[in-house]
Amino acid sequence: MKNVTRYRTLDSWLRSRHGEKVQKIPLDAGSGCPNRDGTLGTGGCSFCNALGSGSGRSRESFDEQWEYWRKRLASSPRTRNVKRYLGYIQSFTNTYGPASRLASLLRELEGLPGLVGACIGTRPDCVDEEKMALLASVPWSEFWLELGVQSYRDDTLTRINRRHSAADAEKALRLAASYGVKTCVHLMAGLPGESGNDFLDTVRWTSSLPVQGVKLHNLYVPQGTALEQEWKHGGYAPMEQEEYVELAARALTLLPSSVVMHRITADPAPGELAAPDWAADKGITVMHIDRLLAYNDWWQGKDCDAKDGNPFL
Repeated sequence: MKNVTRYRTLDSWLRSRHGEKVQKIPLDAGSGCPNRDGTLGTGGCSFCNALGSGSGRSRESFDEQWEYWRKRLASSPRTRNVKRYLGYIQSFTNTYGPASRLASLLRELEGLPGLVGACIGTRPDCVDEEKMALLASVPWSEFWLELGVQSYRDDTLTRINRRHSAADAEKALRLAASYGVKTCVHLMAGLPGESGNDFLDTVRWTSSLPVQGVKLHNLYVPQGTALEQEWKHGGYAPMEQEEYVELAARALTLLPSSVVMHRITADPAPGELAAPDWAADKGITVMHIDRLLAYNDWWQGKDCDAKDGNPFL
C-alpha cells in the first residue's frame, strides 16, 4: 500500500512550525494531586501508578532533569541531532495548589537550553481564571495544556475514581479557549464498563468542544494500581489489540482534521506493564492503525470536517 499521510501528528505539526524536529523532554515537578492527598480522595485514579505516569525524578531540579534527558537523547541515533525541545511537566496534577506555585514552575522552565515551548499536564478541576491567565502569558508560542479527561460518561469517571465530572472538563476547555491556551485532551479506550461505542461517543463529544490536540490511549493495567487488583480478581479485562486498532482508526475519522494528534496509543514505562502484553510494543500498534486507515481509505476528519477528501495529501 502507498504510504499516505492520514492524520496530523505532533511531530509534523512541530516540524512545520519550527523547521526541524522538536523532541519532548519529561519533567517531574514533584506535584501533588487532590485525589491522593485527601482533598478529594486518597487512592488516586484506579489506573494511576505511584509515579503519576511520570519519570520519578522529582528530587532533581529542572536543570538537572533537562541535562539528564538531553544526554540520553544525544546518545540515540534517532535523536542525536535534535536541538530543540518541549518541556513536558507530566507527573500528577501540575496546576494543583496556589497560582504562585504554577508561576514558579513556569519561571523555572525559562532559560533551559534549546527550549522552544512547554506542555503541562493536569486535571480539569484544577484550573481557574488566575492560573489560566498565567498560562496565557507564557513567553513561548508553543504551549499546550494537557487535560486528563478520559471519558464523557460520569458513571465511568466515578468507577475509575477520577473524582471530577465531564462538566468540569468542558468548563476547563472553554476557559482555556477564552484565554487562547491550546489544549490537548487525553482520552482512554477500554475503560471498565465502557463499550467501544461509548469511547467513540466520547470522541464525538470531544470534537464538539474547543480542542486543539488529542491523545488516544488504550487502557493498560499498570503494576501496583487498583486496576491491577481489579484485573487479578477478574473484574476487568483489557481489550484486545485488534479491537483497539479499530477504535483508534475510527476515532481519527471523527476528529476534526485540524486537531493535532499527540499520541494514538499508550506507551507503558519499562517494567510498569501488568497486562495486556501487546501494549508493550507501541510501534506495532501504530503500524496496525496506519494499515487499517490505508485499507479502508480513512483519514482524520473523514466523518467530521474533511468528508470530501484527504486534506493531508
